Amino acid sequence: MKKNFVRFNLVAVFTLLFVLVACSNKTETVSSESGKTQTLSYLNKEYKVPAQVKNIVTASLESMEDAAVLGVKPVGSITVGGKLPSYLAKELDGAKSIGEKQQPNYEALLTLKPDVIMGTSKFQPDVVEKLNKIAPMLPVSHISTNWEANLKLMGELTKNKEKADQVISKYKEDAAKLKESLQPMKDKKAVIIRIRGGNINLYPSNIYFNPVLYNDLGLTVPKELQSLKAQEVVSLEKFAEINPDYIFVQFAESENADKKQALEELQKNPIWNTIQAVKNKKVYVNTVDPMAQGGTAWSKIAFLKAAEQMKK
Repeated sequence: MKKNFVRFNLVAVFTLLFVLVACSNKTETVSSESGKTQTLSYLNKEYKVPAQVKNIVTASLESMEDAAVLGVKPVGSITVGGKLPSYLAKELDGAKSIGEKQQPNYEALLTLKPDVIMGTSKFQPDVVEKLNKIAPMLPVSHISTNWEANLKLMGELTKNKEKADQVISKYKEDAAKLKESLQPMKDKKAVIIRIRGGNINLYPSNIYFNPVLYNDLGLTVPKELQSLKAQEVVSLEKFAEINPDYIFVQFAESENADKKQALEELQKNPIWNTIQAVKNKKVYVNTVDPMAQGGTAWSKIAFLKAAEQMKK
């Protein structure tokens, strides 16, 4: 009888301990969920944001493209010439203007009462400081190779983590298929140029849309691009020496305000018409919206569709 009594007491004690531990864990979880902030890890840094994020402001084109891909509706966004960029206008319909690219309107931001501001790593320190006084500002990377981290960040903030993963997986699957079909062109020269201020701009292999061409699709990086460290202006004569087999041209009127005829003049230039891609009609103009950033999920998906034309 005594043994049974002792056994019963031991069982009761262990049961009580289990209940206490369980209650303790539950309290920690509830406390964590109901806390005022959460900590997010992004590109090896930690950022504190509200535990419940409802009002997001996209203060960069990079974050606007990520929002569009995930179906996120920001309360405010930057504008270009006072309007949402046309290629994102439908997806971001309803977003209030918070000023122009690179120069947010702080008063407009305050009226929106954002929980989080999705900025850009290109913001100057004084802009970062002012934005952080309004709401936590996350410096969304403008580096093309950080596109997955950027999309996952937007997904985590907006409870779209699974959708972000699906977008990434689908892109990689589609890129692998196109890469296989472009194998016969592997050693052909394909180059992306961006006309800004009337000048031809080239980019290193890891910037702008180039990672799609040279990493995801496996095309050979022309030797003329291998030494580039940043965006570089080249003369038409110098570009003609590269003599690409395929050329993707990006021309936005907003980036050529004083040289609106630059593209037309380029196409009429005799030197331009000596280039292999031009002679073979393998020049693709604005097959992706010229305001697209190049290094986001939205841009990469759009450019992948544009690159399909190389098979024809």
